[in-house]
Amino acid sequence: MRRTATAHLDLDVAGPAELVLSIAAARLPGTELDEQLVVTLDGEPVDVREVDDRHGTRLHLCEVGPGAVVVDYRATVTGHADAPERDEIDLVRYRRPSRYCESDTLAPTARAEFRGLEGRGLLAAVSSWVGAQLAYVPGASAPTDGAVQTLLDRRGVCRDYAHLVVALLRALDVPARLVSVYAPGLAPMDFHAVAEAWVDGAWHVVDATALAPRQTLVRIATGRDASDTAFLSSYGAYVGLRSMTVTAVADELPRDDVTAFVTLS
Repeated sequence: MRRTATAHLDLDVAGPAELVLSIAAARLPGTELDEQLVVTLDGEPVDVREVDDRHGTRLHLCEVGPGAVVVDYRATVTGHADAPERDEIDLVRYRRPSRYCESDTLAPTARAEFRGLEGRGLLAAVSSWVGAQLAYVPGASAPTDGAVQTLLDRRGVCRDYAHLVVALLRALDVPARLVSVYAPGLAPMDFHAVAEAWVDGAWHVVDATALAPRQTLVRIATGRDASDTAFLSSYGAYVGLRSMTVTAVADELPRDDVTAFVTLS
């Protein structure tokens, strides 16, 4: 499968600041990646340095002064990533509660709703339950909302759906993590977030929004929750996002059976 993704960010920077971008496709064994990243300040190129994070995640750091910053990224990804090997540390890390995935608080709910389920049946049940409980409403949630607040509000966007899925699975002792992705077929188009759960010896994608076929997703960043996967972090002066455009296309858009196991590229 061949997939192409782009991201365009227009930023207003009030003073000296460091930007940390998490918009590059993860570099993974089994895939070929052709990409270009350009950052400019008032039309002049800015030096960018790359830092490797876990699970193929790549961060791009740059220092900018006051002015208009434009970020343009384009990538073509071919192939499908090799399945990662079992990592005992990951299986411990991704069973713990985290900032936006309060699995300890949601444990009674998870046990009441999904008692006796495991494997493929559990993932399908959690995905369907979260999808039925929540309404997808852009702008309805705050950036600091976690899984508990999402369940109380009964609405949110992709990150909120993913946080709730992750928290419920962790509450049942299933390792689960959040992944930011490019999502061909997504509407409205944007950066997307899904959950990934360790079941039957592999990581499988769970997307309770069902807004894009999971087979086409392109991994960007992987972590405990949105605090590890934000597409932009800034330090120093105020940085405002004036506009953002994301695109993602694939040479095919397969039909996605939400009850099937799907591994992420």
